[in-house]
Amino acid sequence: MGDDDDFEYIYRFVTRDPWNPNDRAANKDLLDHGTLSVAKFESDGTMRWIPLIAGEGPLSAEAGFKSQADVVLATRAAADLVGATPMDGPEGFIAHLGTGKLYVAMTENEDRLPKVEGGDEKEMVNIANPRSPNPHGHLLELAAPGGPEKPDYAADSFKWDVFILCGDPAKPEDQAMFHPATTSAGWFTDPDNLAVDPAGRLWVTTDGPPPEGITDSVYVMDTEGPGRALPKLFYIAPVGSEACSPTFTPDGSSVFLSIQHPGELRMADNEDATSMEDAGTDWPDFKPGMPARPSLVVLSRVNNDVVGS
Repeated sequence: MGDDDDFEYIYRFVTRDPWNPNDRAANKDLLDHGTLSVAKFESDGTMRWIPLIAGEGPLSAEAGFKSQADVVLATRAAADLVGATPMDGPEGFIAHLGTGKLYVAMTENEDRLPKVEGGDEKEMVNIANPRSPNPHGHLLELAAPGGPEKPDYAADSFKWDVFILCGDPAKPEDQAMFHPATTSAGWFTDPDNLAVDPAGRLWVTTDGPPPEGITDSVYVMDTEGPGRALPKLFYIAPVGSEACSPTFTPDGSSVFLSIQHPGELRMADNEDATSMEDAGTDWPDFKPGMPARPSLVVLSRVNNDVVGS
């Protein structure tokens, strides 16, 4: 789970009881019992899950954690106390069942500071959030022990690496890190929602505000092989909107996308629209008097070919 704000954290909840696909009643209280943990990234390429349990370590009654309810209600404070790694707006989080790896999107953090002596440790760059500021965001790749055959997502530690540093590869100041063959239409900023399609490719939707002249869009790329981290532009969202939550048919021939808040921005200056009249679009109806409306769209390939290929 990602807490999508500057300097917040990545969490995990492991249930006490296993999910039973044959007993719905047994699954109804799975979230009532288990262990909430927060991520700490180390410079040796490991990421540790630190349990957030009232009464253990610094989460004492004197610190305000008299019960587990206090941990749930003040989770950010608990994560601060155990020394978790503050992140750059973590949001999208997806497991790649073909490789056993996890991908996490850091949307952005323009308030990240360089590392300086005597500075606020939480706000300075760290190994997993290496840029200051970070207006473009990045993607992390986490590898659970057990490999693709039997990944152990409940393990105490994972391996981790930076998968992509977003930004314009043509601008050295962006410090972008994509596949060398990434085109001028393929790079992106502000990664948000993630998905893995039936073919095993990673899909990324963005949530700006993006650089001038670029709108929020949907990208697709391989995570392994020669096309690893080589994004390709798939879909451009309507003006002022973001495309969210890609979901696929089992054969991969169609993708469903949620289109949020179309027309939110004005065309003239890319600022927030204040009325229907100055909204950037009246999508999807394009009729006088009809406002722009959030919608669910489905995109399919002709002859049922695989989308994004």
